[in-house]
Amino acid sequence: MAALGTLGCILLSGQAARAQVAVLTYHNDNARTGQNLGETILTPGNVAPGTFGLLFSHPVDGNVYAQPLYVPSVNLPGQGFHNVVFVATEHDSVYAFDADDSGVGLLWQVSFIDPANGVTTVPPENVQSQDIVPEIGITGTPVIDGGTGTLYVVAKTKEVVAGSPHYVQRLHALDIATGAEKFGGPIVIGDTVFDGSSTTYVSGPSVPGTGSGSVGGRVFFNALRQNQRSGLLLLNGVVYIGWASHSDTSPYHGWVLGYDAQTLAPAAVFNTTPNGGLGGVWMSGGGLAADSNGAVYLSTGNGTFDVTGSQAPAYGDSVLKLATGIDLTVADFFTPSNQETLAQNDQDLGSGGVLLLPDQPGARPHLLVTAGKDGTIYLTNRDDLGGYQRCGASCDDVVQELPPIGNCHCAPAYFNNQVYFQRAYDVLKAFSLSNGLLVSPPASQSSVPFNYFGATPSISANGSSSGIVWALQAAAQGPAILHAYDALDLSRELYASSQAPADQLDGAVKFAVPTVANGKVYVGTQGSLSVFGLSTQASVTFAVNKTGTGDGTVTSADGRIDCGTSCTASYRGGTTVTLTATPSQGSVFAGWSGCAGVSGATCTVTLGSGSKSVTAVFNVQQGFTLTVSKGGTGSGTVTSSDGGISCGPTCATTSAPYDSGTMVTLTASASGGSTFGGWSGCDTVSGTTCTVTMNASRSVTATFNVQRFTLTVSKGGT
Repeated sequence: MAALGTLGCILLSGQAARAQVAVLTYHNDNARTGQNLGETILTPGNVAPGTFGLLFSHPVDGNVYAQPLYVPSVNLPGQGFHNVVFVATEHDSVYAFDADDSGVGLLWQVSFIDPANGVTTVPPENVQSQDIVPEIGITGTPVIDGGTGTLYVVAKTKEVVAGSPHYVQRLHALDIATGAEKFGGPIVIGDTVFDGSSTTYVSGPSVPGTGSGSVGGRVFFNALRQNQRSGLLLLNGVVYIGWASHSDTSPYHGWVLGYDAQTLAPAAVFNTTPNGGLGGVWMSGGGLAADSNGAVYLSTGNGTFDVTGSQAPAYGDSVLKLATGIDLTVADFFTPSNQETLAQNDQDLGSGGVLLLPDQPGARPHLLVTAGKDGTIYLTNRDDLGGYQRCGASCDDVVQELPPIGNCHCAPAYFNNQVYFQRAYDVLKAFSLSNGLLVSPPASQSSVPFNYFGATPSISANGSSSGIVWALQAAAQGPAILHAYDALDLSRELYASSQAPADQLDGAVKFAVPTVANGKVYVGTQGSLSVFGLSTQASVTFAVNKTGTGDGTVTSADGRIDCGTSCTASYRGGTTVTLTATPSQGSVFAGWSGCAGVSGATCTVTLGSGSKSVTAVFNVQQGFTLTVSKGGTGSGTVTSSDGGISCGPTCATTSAPYDSGTMVTLTASASGGSTFGGWSGCDTVSGTTCTVTMNASRSVTATFNVQRFTLTVSKGGT
């Protein structure tokens, strides 16, 4: 059985004959290799324009920074078994979508905000940073316990209580089948009040220390300043979580906290700089890594470094090996010899994630590879990371260093004895391993460099064959671009989503990682989850036309049609598109043509093999006059339910203007001594009630008659 919190294989019952892969954690496993070796559908032979592309997208309510996670064959109450992809957003929502069928779509959604009661996401200006905009909610990739069916995620909220702004971070444990909270969750990790000048720590962990923001000899977890950016780690029944900062806004420290996966009780506390400052654990979203012996590995950002002086222990710009037990303790570390220069120039070693390599031949079988903002690739020995300046003032006692070429806001990936890096302003490179060393120059490389953020690659393969390297390019101010390369030869680019208009993604999110599972690739963007896969249908053009005397907009549920401005989009044949018509001020929606199904202002179309168009009709909202008269010998009143008509006992005729299409309901009431005699000119009549639909100027008459009685006189007597 696969270890909990790692990429595992789940054997499906019934007719399914092969095991499906589950992606339960950042970069697929706790070693953070990024590889899925159980992909039997996608191959270098069929991933190509025309046979592979965007199948469908689902809109979500915020930016998707976290890597999508995937679990096959989840049994949802009342919905049966589904392959499910999970998405977390900066709007503090978690979604569960059917991973294969766009027609099924959303299975469940939970939100951790309640604006009506003062609970919202955190505005960037509150943390004095524009690194994550326009809101801060869920940033770090969740982790799933496949054994218990639980998704663990950290959400950040702003909660105004009695006029005071509380900044709160919580750990949620969600049932993957329903989204319901488990184990008595959520639990509050930290609650900090900041009114613009003073800070109050309501609750949260603390450690002894005199560092930045300390109070009375203790450093408290600041739920406003700490940014939960790194991917969560599930290890031996404990959920480990790392924090850094928003930009470098102090006071902050690097934190790693552990919580019992079954009870959510605190299990471990570690602070990287308790007597100094900074040293965040962020790794551009990379996950805390772990080896088979239960040690945790991470890299830290710029900050205080001191292992012998007055600020010790402080581990800024370092790779740390933490022993897990009763608490987290530093078992070993590596710090570059130029750490002081790195810290002074904001050259975080900790901007890059760590990768634990499979055992290598030679005297040092247990290796770790990472890189930071200065772009140097470090290969270190996990059994002896190298310390600080052990071999001299300008010497790093590590296994190997490769010279910098572009900074790394990235994490490397591993496949078939090769390490893949995509640093900033550099091309994707594959470095072979030989006798426990990286071979330079690289075995192969792509031809097109990425911009400032580089990329974190993912690997799909069927065992050791059919390897594909997937990478997301975060184009500046533009759409994300999904790239696929032959893992054996990176100069052979198989596919790019920019090659076909039908495959264009929404706006890019930095540090995003694609998830590959069961023949599909899942990509989170600014406001959507997009699903790529094989398609036998060619792309077709779908267009919306508008006609009539009025105006309005037509939008599609997936956001690709917004007409208005964008009335044409390309889709794969077989895609079902749902459109909604909304009239502009002064116009009315009059109907559809060309739809397969219509329900009011909604139109659905399933595209075939050729181009398709539909038409929405909007007309100017005309004004008509309703005239109400009274006839007969009696008297009474006529009123409309909207108050526009009010014809009292002395009124003979009255009128009021109405918009085209308005339904007016009139009611007649006879005065004393009169009776109501009936209506004329109505569309429908029910007793004393008349309804009129204003499709033209209309006249209605209510008849009242004087009530008449018969006097009968009889004579009697002789």
